[in-house]
Amino acid sequence: MEPRRIALAVVLMAAVLILTPYLFPTPKPQPGSTPVAADTLRDSLRDTTAAAAAARLGAGAATNPATGATAGSTGGVAGDSLAPAAVAVDTTVVKTALADYRTSNRGASLVGATMTRYQALSNKGRTRGGPVELASSGDRLLTFRLVVPGDTIALDKQIFRTTESTTGDVSTVRYETELAAAAGAARQVSITYSFLPDSYRVNVAATVSGVPDNSFLLIDLPHAFRSSEADTAEDHNHLAYAYKPELSGAKGVTFRSLDPGERRIEPGPITWAVAKNKYFILGVLAPKGGANFAEANFTGGPRVAKVATRSEGTLLASLKSGTVAFEMYVGPQEFKRLVAMGREFETSNPYGGWIQGLVQPFATMVIRLLLWMKATLGVSYGWILVIFGIAVRVILWPLNQKAMRSSMAMQRIQPELQAIQARYKGDPQKLQAAMMQVYKEHGMSPFSSLSGCLPMLIPLPVFFALFFVFQNTIEFRGVPFLWFPDISVKDPYYIIPILVAITALVLSWIGMRGIKANEQQKMMMYLMPAMMLIFFFNIASGLNLYYFIQNLASLPQQWLISRERTRAAPLVRG
Repeated sequence: MEPRRIALAVVLMAAVLILTPYLFPTPKPQPGSTPVAADTLRDSLRDTTAAAAAARLGAGAATNPATGATAGSTGGVAGDSLAPAAVAVDTTVVKTALADYRTSNRGASLVGATMTRYQALSNKGRTRGGPVELASSGDRLLTFRLVVPGDTIALDKQIFRTTESTTGDVSTVRYETELAAAAGAARQVSITYSFLPDSYRVNVAATVSGVPDNSFLLIDLPHAFRSSEADTAEDHNHLAYAYKPELSGAKGVTFRSLDPGERRIEPGPITWAVAKNKYFILGVLAPKGGANFAEANFTGGPRVAKVATRSEGTLLASLKSGTVAFEMYVGPQEFKRLVAMGREFETSNPYGGWIQGLVQPFATMVIRLLLWMKATLGVSYGWILVIFGIAVRVILWPLNQKAMRSSMAMQRIQPELQAIQARYKGDPQKLQAAMMQVYKEHGMSPFSSLSGCLPMLIPLPVFFALFFVFQNTIEFRGVPFLWFPDISVKDPYYIIPILVAITALVLSWIGMRGIKANEQQKMMMYLMPAMMLIFFFNIASGLNLYYFIQNLASLPQQWLISRERTRAAPLVRG
């Protein structure tokens, strides 16, 4: 009977799967209704646009060679088409004190940004190769699409008229065009960039006439960035998008986390979204007090030799009364400037992955402290790391002293505890009472060893914070110190990781003095420094420097404790 029941169950499940779509069909949306999900609307309209374009081509519609737009329309809601261009393609360059920005009247796009205060690094990190350019060859940094009921229009196929003006220190570039409508007056589209001085900030406003409120402006983020770093592979590993939902913390989406073609949809409201590489960022922020973005979605791009260098990111902005406004930050990831943007924009580097909740606050505190030390002391960041490493050890000296002495006291009473365990091996109650008596006589408890270890764990959050801070802190980029050409990249001669391993071995050796070590302890004395050498071999030389200074500053305290240990004889009672 059992096989028959299984077969019957399979047949019934198949019948349910086949008949359900026919018995309970998905209701079709009513014309003009507000979409349940902006992404669903966009997919539907994209398909409609493709069909309309095919129909127009099939009907023999003419194509404008300058814009790629098809003239004329087929009628109906989905029949919007781009008007033929009457002007030539042109690029406008706006120079500020910090950067040069380039916009194009083809699509009213941001096509380039040159960071004039930052130099591209050679593959050896020593020489410079001109200012940093963010736009990858052949790519644009920001493009737009228009979604109206029944159609999706790629504005980067349209040629706009350009108007430039200056008010005070603010340079403005205004783009305008008309979209031929299927019925009624042509839709007027204007996109305005206002470049603010000394801030890497750009205000953007878009207006589209004659569209219903369930229309959207799609803001396409950069698909890639040009690498200007000494280590191009590492720069590619930092390619990512990030976004901040209105009611939660920032989240990151690395290019490599998306398989080619994989799509990730993040529902709104969303305060901001960014595209970034290791040190530079393009962020799109909803205006303070204004409407947030309706949605963000990210799609994995093709890979070259299994390296993810391209992806797609899009923000959906609702066109209320045909208008939308937002802010852009296009520049370096300078902490103070990101903080000045507000809206928790400094968290656009979500540090720590799955331990972000622990690491992010420490990373923020550490970078604030390092920047304060730099401003106060006026020395290079190499010396800042040296001073910081020594200061951490000095501050933790009393706690470490207590921890080491607690550990030493536990080792001192171990022979007595072992003797008691042998004596009362068959009587657990007497064993527990005798051990508690020993702890009481020496002012200790069974938890003394654990409490003694806790102070030694305090530097770990700082170390983890520094590890992530060195990943994206542009203040460290290109900073030379001693023989390091750049403290943000690995030591080219591997001297500092070897010194870290050597000092770790010396610390372990000193820590074993006065202890009758077993074979496992002896093995760990050599194994831990070897593991540290492997770990530190390819990480930033500045982080290696910090840990080396930590080890050096720990040597005197470890030596003093070992002398106390060798003078103290273990307690053994008869």
